[in-house]
Amino acid sequence: MALRVFNSLSRQLELFEPIHEGRVGIYVCGPTVHNDAHLGHGKTYVNFDTVVRYLRYLGYKVLHVQNITDVGHLLDTGEDRILKGAKRERLNPWVLVEYYERRFFRDMDTLNVTRPDITPHATCHIPEQIELIKTLIEKGYAYEVNGSVYFSVRKWPEYGKLSGRKVDELIEGARVEVLPEKRDPADFALWKRAEPEHIMQWPSPWGMGFPGWHIECSAMSTKYLGQPFDIHGGGMENKFPHHECEIAQSEAATGKPFAKYWLHNGMLMIRGEEMHKSLGNFITLEQAFQQYAPMTIRFFILGSHYRSPLDVTDEALTAAAKGVERLYGTMRRVRAQVEEAASGPVSETVAGLVADAEARFREAMDDDFNTANALAVLFDLNREVNKMVHEGAPVSRESWQQVDALYGRLVGDVLGLITPETYQAQTAGLTEDLLRLLVETRAELRQAKQWALADRIRDRLGALGVALEDRPDGTTWRIRPPEAAED
Repeated sequence: MALRVFNSLSRQLELFEPIHEGRVGIYVCGPTVHNDAHLGHGKTYVNFDTVVRYLRYLGYKVLHVQNITDVGHLLDTGEDRILKGAKRERLNPWVLVEYYERRFFRDMDTLNVTRPDITPHATCHIPEQIELIKTLIEKGYAYEVNGSVYFSVRKWPEYGKLSGRKVDELIEGARVEVLPEKRDPADFALWKRAEPEHIMQWPSPWGMGFPGWHIECSAMSTKYLGQPFDIHGGGMENKFPHHECEIAQSEAATGKPFAKYWLHNGMLMIRGEEMHKSLGNFITLEQAFQQYAPMTIRFFILGSHYRSPLDVTDEALTAAAKGVERLYGTMRRVRAQVEEAASGPVSETVAGLVADAEARFREAMDDDFNTANALAVLFDLNREVNKMVHEGAPVSRESWQQVDALYGRLVGDVLGLITPETYQAQTAGLTEDLLRLLVETRAELRQAKQWALADRIRDRLGALGVALEDRPDGTTWRIRPPEAAED
């Protein structure tokens, strides 16, 4: 089965065929760095990180571009989000941008999100944006008035092809800035005239001003990926007006298609409601990390299809914590078998198990990056692997290495769930060596029929989140997150 993706532009699943064989260019709309990243950002960038990871797993050479919006993203009131944040914190806007950009990447690193290959900043690409605007004016798609420049939506008949909206229906229910100087209420700003007190402004043929939000992404994406490029990604909330406007201005300027495939991830919900500060349900990633392990959050995000809305509840995150630990527990058992098993040829049974699991995993991911089904395949693999361990079947070290490598490819390389801490079983200050010592001591106590002391060790470890399992071939242990530990 070949990779198929749901293209928001055609509204159907399509066979993925890159423009240039073996290479993929992907542009993902980045954050506006005026505040801390929240769980919604986490969902978006984990989703698209997994897309990039899987494309690389398939052998494509991927160029991943993700911008930083540091000017021009206006609120409904017309106020720049960066300037509003600077006023809120009484900081120079350049300082604010630097501060929150660093915190954004800190949070993404914590979620094990791969850094983009190129991270262009809107403020570093003002000349490219000005040139694109000049082209649109020359071709009759834009007009200047009072130092501002607007795109004439009615001059572009295809406007609305991504979102399905019609120009005459845009005003009602849409965030359209209605200004008397605009020829049509649906027209959108390419360049805004700056008042003298506006800190972030640049010279242009139309006077001092700053770019509109939409023109930034068109200029930056095509500068680094060309036009057309393969994939444009972003949140569902950006489909209109942001992505719709990107398509219109980019294709009007060049006469070429803008992006071949459009991928949009679903919204994040908090207990059934969209996340908004006004509702009191706004959760930053930093706050979330204080309650749940980062890989629990990543696992939770991957547990649903990227296009589906994701509802955050304590119950769902607790279930995710247990799920990721089940996965890690089996992976640790495999590592232990690699260390303890005797050398020998790879068995046909293990080779078949590995091949079947990887084929089914790829089948799930080839279905529009269905990570939920891919995780289900991994848990089926877990069940078979645990069965082999429990039965004590004679399996060679080389066979276990094949299984270990499979987890590395699928859980690590594709799903991004393996971090340096994955195999370092630690909880409440206990190191792996100390845990092994306690397990061995308990085994000696049981052999000496010191049942009370042995049970006390088991119970105390259980309270700390370490589950012991006594088997005919010895005692094994697995780490559970604190919230999943039994009393």
